Amino acid sequence: MLNTTGAWALGLLWLAPLLYAVWTAFHPGAYSTRFDLLAPLTLENFRAAWAAAPFPRYFLNTSILVATILAGQLVLGTLAAYAFARFSFPGRDIAFALVLIQLMIMPDVLVVENYRSIHALGLVDTIPAMALPYMASAFGIFLLRQTFKTIPRELEEAARIEGCGTLGILWRVYVPLAKPTYLAYALVSMSHHWNNFLWPLIVTNTVETRPLTVGLAVFAGTDQGIDWAIITAATLLASSPLLIAFLLFQRQFVQSFLRAGIR
Repeated sequence: MLNTTGAWALGLLWLAPLLYAVWTAFHPGAYSTRFDLLAPLTLENFRAAWAAAPFPRYFLNTSILVATILAGQLVLGTLAAYAFARFSFPGRDIAFALVLIQLMIMPDVLVVENYRSIHALGLVDTIPAMALPYMASAFGIFLLRQTFKTIPRELEEAARIEGCGTLGILWRVYVPLAKPTYLAYALVSMSHHWNNFLWPLIVTNTVETRPLTVGLAVFAGTDQGIDWAIITAATLLASSPLLIAFLLFQRQFVQSFLRAGIR
């Protein structure tokens, strides 16, 4: 009984900010701090937020950024994981240990050095500048390596008999069998980089490159005036793609993680 009560309390505590945002966004500003069940509903806050900032550009920048990072992570992670799982070469274990060390280092620690590198490459205030530090993911490499190691070698040998080369085996045998892992990792990566804030804030200066998180922070700044109804409407606009995707693919999301568990 106590565990159930605690779980419900924590759940309501977690939902409270979201419920407040929904209430405020769909009601006039006068009801931001007044919870009147008879308060009129309105979509004017969403229209005002959409018109007050270049959200279409922010959505486009974020979509390109997330897609670029995910594509790079899947390609590099697949190749690295396949090498670590199925090839023997001098220093393999040391190289894999160095990859795992990345999991113990917070990205924020590397902000200064990353910025120096991006500045030296002349990429400041570009989408590649936001994407490059995340293109190689230690977590993705580790997750795919563990999955590849569970695939029977007999399938690889059968593919070789059929005439497949190394990359052919990877594409026709390993990648199809690891689809649940790819889906699980893609969902985590997209969610993380859609909400990433600090690094994009540092390397972007203009509307043409800002993602949603930075654009929303600028929009909600004190120089814009504090209208909680419009700010919460803008927040829901920014988070709505992830919320909709989760609601639509909730079952696949959970099943992917269950099937992609590290064995």
